[in-house]
Amino acid sequence: MSRVGQMPITVPSGVDVTIKGSHVRVKGPKGQMEHTFPAAMEISQKDGIVSIHRPSDERTHRALHGMTRALINNMVTGVSTGFEKVLEINGVGYRAEMAGNNLVLHVGYSHPVEIDPPEGISFELDNRTRQIKVMGYDKQSVGHIAANIRKVRPPEPYKGKGIKYLDERIRRKAGKAGKV
Repeated sequence: MSRVGQMPITVPSGVDVTIKGSHVRVKGPKGQMEHTFPAAMEISQKDGIVSIHRPSDERTHRALHGMTRALINNMVTGVSTGFEKVLEINGVGYRAEMAGNNLVLHVGYSHPVEIDPPEGISFELDNRTRQIKVMGYDKQSVGHIAANIRKVRPPEPYKGKGIKYLDERIRRKAGKAGKV
């Protein structure tokens, strides 16, 4: 029995959910998202609550049940409150700056690395704490852009220099001859 798929999704005020068969469109103050789900899942809305039902107890239907509910919940949460990932820059001389909407990273290469955000994604910098916030209404694209920023200079285990997620722990290694 899918526990995730059974939970109802409450639609907050200011968010409009339109369901046409297996196509769901969610519109809110932060933006608009739409997705077509597998036709086997029955998606219904009643009194501001969206619920998902599966046709049988087969393994694939159980998996699609929970996934469909999670994706619709992420769509509703994204257009109402949005998502964010926080990255931290560590290293002497490593810094980030904004050039218009683009993020420019100076992380030890001979050239600055410029990252331009796709539609629906914005960056926010805090130079005092050396943190980069990636914000948007699509959870998947926020995570993807944050991973691409981290990939520019991943943290290394000897000195801890690089770009890491705020809650990420870097396993440190002893250097040559066991120096601490």
